Amino acid sequence: MSTYLDSMHPEWMQARKDPVREQLLRRGEQPNLDSIWSMAPPTTGDAAFDGTLIAANRERLQTFPKVDTGHPMLDLSVKTGLASIDATFQGDHPKYGIEGYAENVHDGFPPIIISAVDALSAWGMLERATHLFRYWLLHFVRSDGTIAYRGTSLAELGQLLHTAVMLVQRAGTPGWWQDGFRSLDRIAQYLLALLHESETEKGDGLIAGVPEDDEKEKVGRYFHNNAWVARGLREWASLCDQLGANPATGTDATRNAARTLALDTQQAIRKCWPGDLAEWWLPPQVEPLVRPQSLTDTREASYTNYRYWPELLSSDLLPPELANRVIDARLVAGGQFCGMTRFEDHLDDWPLVDYLYALWRLGRRWDFLLSLYGHVAYHQAAGHLTAYEQVSLPPGRKLAPYCLPCQLVAARAARLLVK
Repeated sequence: MSTYLDSMHPEWMQARKDPVREQLLRRGEQPNLDSIWSMAPPTTGDAAFDGTLIAANRERLQTFPKVDTGHPMLDLSVKTGLASIDATFQGDHPKYGIEGYAENVHDGFPPIIISAVDALSAWGMLERATHLFRYWLLHFVRSDGTIAYRGTSLAELGQLLHTAVMLVQRAGTPGWWQDGFRSLDRIAQYLLALLHESETEKGDGLIAGVPEDDEKEKVGRYFHNNAWVARGLREWASLCDQLGANPATGTDATRNAARTLALDTQQAIRKCWPGDLAEWWLPPQVEPLVRPQSLTDTREASYTNYRYWPELLSSDLLPPELANRVIDARLVAGGQFCGMTRFEDHLDDWPLVDYLYALWRLGRRWDFLLSLYGHVAYHQAAGHLTAYEQVSLPPGRKLAPYCLPCQLVAARAARLLVK
């Protein structure tokens, strides 16, 4: 059967604008999962787990609210994601995925626990969420507040503090807070010590750190890192006040430091990104970089599109006009295909939730649905719905193994569609 992509010009891979998005806009159509699914051959590959195991896990799910997004396949994707958590974890111990991603070196990667706790607690599976978070905090946070992992970003540390705040909002404190507080307080102390060091250097006030594990050698003053540190510390101070806790750094000092860092980060962004709306390139860091021709032109540009911009957006640091400008830059500079994230010559969607959360918050429901449906249709394999970390461009082939954060994209984002 002929598909939409069959009729496209062979140069579509060099297109700066998402060709599927452009086609839907020309037709005046709303994103629809069924029609998007018909645009290209389905992605194929082996299932991550035995089908009977996932089916049994799905059957045991007790969610609140009920998984009812209005589309049976999206519902199944949500349930498959939730069912995959226990299939991936070894008891309470986290694993990133299968094959090479099941090696012990990946266990401490913070996005594993961040995504699992968000997904579980969003769907009312609170006891499991608090149990896993407590285990992780006790086993992976070192005495100095660093994480037992090879390349933890500063943004991930801020996100861990945010996860604690979110979990208190959804589940309260029973079963995890008394033990988890000490670990979280050490993370906050570590971040504040880094911030104090940056202030004594009399620079721009931003903290230098690892941007993400693959790029851990490229330490710099990244905007997404500082944005999430500011948010994490601000929310941590408020949470401690709310619960009557006494963090080692004090809540007033923590809140003031977070406020100053947020303002310094915003100022640095505006300095790096002139007001000319024709300039789409916002560098991910203060340190100079060669300006790319597109978001797949250089490794730095691809990582910016893949993680640094989405995490900057999800931090909620940017005012709406700047946040929308970042999204528009992604849309005109080769940043996506069918809503999925382009990374060099392939697609890589495990951090897509950061982008989806920002789209929803900004009221960009049309683009939210395109990205969510594109992910479900092509980043997951036909039949068993296994989500691979990377798929080919055009979609259809698995390029990297299953990983849990990618499997949980639909479960986390689709919760926004259910009242």
